[in-house]
Amino acid sequence: MENKNAAAPLAVNGGKPVRDTFLSYGRQYIDGDDIAAVTRVLKSDFLTCGPMIEKAEQKLCKVTGAACCVAVSSGTAALHTACLAAGIGAGDEVIVPPMTFAASANCVLYCGGIPVFADIDPHSWNLSPEAAEQKITDRTKAIIAVDYMGQAADLYALGDLCRKHNLILIEDAAHSMGTRYDNRTVGSIADLTAFSFHPVKTVTAGEGGAVTTNDDSLCEKARLYGKHGITREREKWIRRNENECYYEQQALGYNYRITDLQAALLCSQLDKLERFSKRRKELTAFYNKEFSPMPEIILPKEIPLSDTVRHLYVVRLDTEKLTAGRDAVLKALRAENIGAAIHYIPVYLMPYYQRLGYREGLCPNAEEHYRASLTLPLFYSMTDQDAADVVCAVKKVIGFYRKPG
Repeated sequence: MENKNAAAPLAVNGGKPVRDTFLSYGRQYIDGDDIAAVTRVLKSDFLTCGPMIEKAEQKLCKVTGAACCVAVSSGTAALHTACLAAGIGAGDEVIVPPMTFAASANCVLYCGGIPVFADIDPHSWNLSPEAAEQKITDRTKAIIAVDYMGQAADLYALGDLCRKHNLILIEDAAHSMGTRYDNRTVGSIADLTAFSFHPVKTVTAGEGGAVTTNDDSLCEKARLYGKHGITREREKWIRRNENECYYEQQALGYNYRITDLQAALLCSQLDKLERFSKRRKELTAFYNKEFSPMPEIILPKEIPLSDTVRHLYVVRLDTEKLTAGRDAVLKALRAENIGAAIHYIPVYLMPYYQRLGYREGLCPNAEEHYRASLTLPLFYSMTDQDAADVVCAVKKVIGFYRKPG
């Protein structure tokens, strides 16, 4: 029986693509103000270790509402620095969701700790507080909650869980710059929050990251570990010394310094955060309106407390209603010049983690999500026509693979 919705041949089968040019799932937006900000630094006395870094940190504090910010070289560096500040060491267990980029778990390994994967909620696709609690042992030191796609994790429930068991809550907010939770800005809620400024994120520094906190002690540790473990602040020296050029290494830290070039770009991008956020919400609303009537597509449940700025637009396919699996749909969309992608392969299914002893079946909800999910293009500079092309291609491909009846 021929599917009446599949009149136009798919590009993967030799038909004409919906678009003539490829539309990536994400990309940066750089304007004249950004270029001018970086150019000013190039003409200044400081390319690194200069005044723009403190300015970026102050701006991030203002945006997030956090009392302290330590800017670093990448989102991965931010996660590692947060784990170091939290005191994670050899043998400490840290609960992590598997539906994330590998850095969320790798940062625990860097410290000698043990990532313990807890399953996601089947509806929001974020870390399940109930699953996390089941994984707590007397060796658990912290929980890393990932704001998957940009939707805030269940921060109140996870915060209560951490207080109950005397744990540190680290929020991996690599996806959620601009998101609010119960009218509080992400970055000022968890004990430590790690941000990423990779080019496909809501704001970019080229690369770059930051750790925010409201705890002075955690802030001091994060700053120390992110800068070689060295301090030049006289009042923090262990040894008394009047030498104006004296400094002390007090811990084994890392060179995670961000440059003034990156900081200048970040400052300029943060000036556009409200605009960026508004456009991402508009695109998300358009997609939701178009896809919610389609029974073959499952959208994430938005938790009421999260006012979400989406970094990724991820959907699940109900493959029971299709004649093909996720991979065939993904391939067909890419042939239509729609840059569909996958976010993510559960971390513990990676060969490296398999060699560490992690096995398939550990988090059934995450594995089911992975097998059926795909990411559709979402970024600030997408035009209305770009978004319409995405919808057209999805409807074309789903129409072709839709089961009759």
